[in-house]
Amino acid sequence: MTTLYLIFSFILGTLMGSFFTVVGLRLPEEEPFLTNHSHCDSCHHQLSFLDMIPIVSYLFLHGRCRYCKAKISPLSSVMEFFTGILFALSYYAFGFSYQLFIAWGIISMLVIVSVSDITYLIIPDSLLIFYTFYFSILEFLSLGFKGGCYQLLSGAFLFIIMYFIMIAGNKLFQKESLGGGDIKMMFIFGIILNPLLGTMSIFIGSILALPISLILLKKNNEKVVPFGPFLLLALAFLFFTKLTPQMILDFLKF
Repeated sequence: MTTLYLIFSFILGTLMGSFFTVVGLRLPEEEPFLTNHSHCDSCHHQLSFLDMIPIVSYLFLHGRCRYCKAKISPLSSVMEFFTGILFALSYYAFGFSYQLFIAWGIISMLVIVSVSDITYLIIPDSLLIFYTFYFSILEFLSLGFKGGCYQLLSGAFLFIIMYFIMIAGNKLFQKESLGGGDIKMMFIFGIILNPLLGTMSIFIGSILALPISLILLKKNNEKVVPFGPFLLLALAFLFFTKLTPQMILDFLKF
């Protein structure tokens, strides 16, 4: 039965990965993503059901549009596979629980923000508002009123920490060092994690972003690097590994 649930989670993840990619591409452009039909970016022909089967359609069509034969970006298929794997991993790690829906929420935010931030260097406020309510409701249901309020305070603490990091970075580099979306997103991190783990996510995200930033700076002289995806990778790592503050303190003592 567990295998069946894992397969179901993977299939659900591929379907949702396709949707999350569309949201990430359309939301910053303020395009409808629930009502508009999907179409080919080259010939604008409306896609049929057979053209949109996650992963399978891309492979079957050899990465080309069925109608105009133009090459299709592999982005959606990559995100579908990535989301499917992570959805299945979430079920394996947490089973049917509040933590499972938190994990799926983190994955969805990771995919949408990655697509949006990498493509447009934008993390839409409407997206952050949605996830603030989504995770807050789950935390209040899971932890009760006092536990939920504590997580909101944790969110406020991390928001303030990130804000001061931005001020220090702006003064140090004499330019904007962090986007507003990165700062606001830390409030959501605090809702999910406690203050210590939330602060660690900033540190881990910075370590993950550093080599990529250096590579882009050297190759393309790219001075603006989207930080949101790296922060969310750090969040996912901390949540999935189930690290606790006590485990971290024990490690530091060692």
